Amino acid sequence: MSVLSRRGASSLRSLKTPCSACSVRPFSVFNRPQPNYPGHVPLTTVERGALALGSAIGSLINPRRADLIAALGEATATPFFIYRLRDAMLSDPTGRRILRDRPRITSETLQMTHLRSLPENSVGRTYAKWLDREGVSPDTRDNVQYIDDEECAYVMQRYRECHDFYHAVTGLPIFVEGELALKALEFLNTLLPMTGLSLFAFVRMKPAEKERFLSLHLPWAVRSGLASKELINVYWEEVLEKDVDELRRELNIEQPPDLREIRKMIRRQQKEEKERLKQMSG
Repeated sequence: MSVLSRRGASSLRSLKTPCSACSVRPFSVFNRPQPNYPGHVPLTTVERGALALGSAIGSLINPRRADLIAALGEATATPFFIYRLRDAMLSDPTGRRILRDRPRITSETLQMTHLRSLPENSVGRTYAKWLDREGVSPDTRDNVQYIDDEECAYVMQRYRECHDFYHAVTGLPIFVEGELALKALEFLNTLLPMTGLSLFAFVRMKPAEKERFLSLHLPWAVRSGLASKELINVYWEEVLEKDVDELRRELNIEQPPDLREIRKMIRRQQKEEKERLKQMSG
């Protein structure tokens, strides 16, 4: 049975054994229940649909709005897909430990100074270098609000906070090409709708970027996404000293083409071409 088939089978099981949120009594905007956990915002079906539509349109217009992408992820993850991801964790020994321990990924829990002191090709050092290069921090991830079941809310939070580790292990940058390549891999690995819906940002790319994405990074994402193990079950805090190449092999993820190097090469070629034309005209 293929990886995608197994994930689909897990999804069917999730329908039969949903989280406790499915048993919550219907409510209206005038009769809103108490939050199920700190920061929880219960939504009606209409509100959830409006949130999904509004955040989808907003994030397409401005892909840099992380808050809209987060809202889209939560609004479209329930009730089917987040249960599948939770069940994937429950069916895996490491995933069960993560659900029991509920670790959080922040600059305090990971101690960035320590990560920068690890061996050059270690997962932790690779992660710290990627954060420094991209100018981002593990503290910028929004807290989950719109998923009713408290355990499933943690699963979404864990996915969200692990996203930068996926970036670091693959080396993909945060500009649109890199994000879409990673979202394509995540869609096949997690089946979360938001990761697939994010691919509509493809229409905003320049023609050369579209051609490069279709010829290089989309095929890579399909191969790795279908072959990879469930990334949600990686206990990143316990593999920080592992060699990153070894981890990629364990997860069945190929090293993708280096987008930054490709773009540097293209800029260098364009500069050389301009100089050549300038010399010819002079």
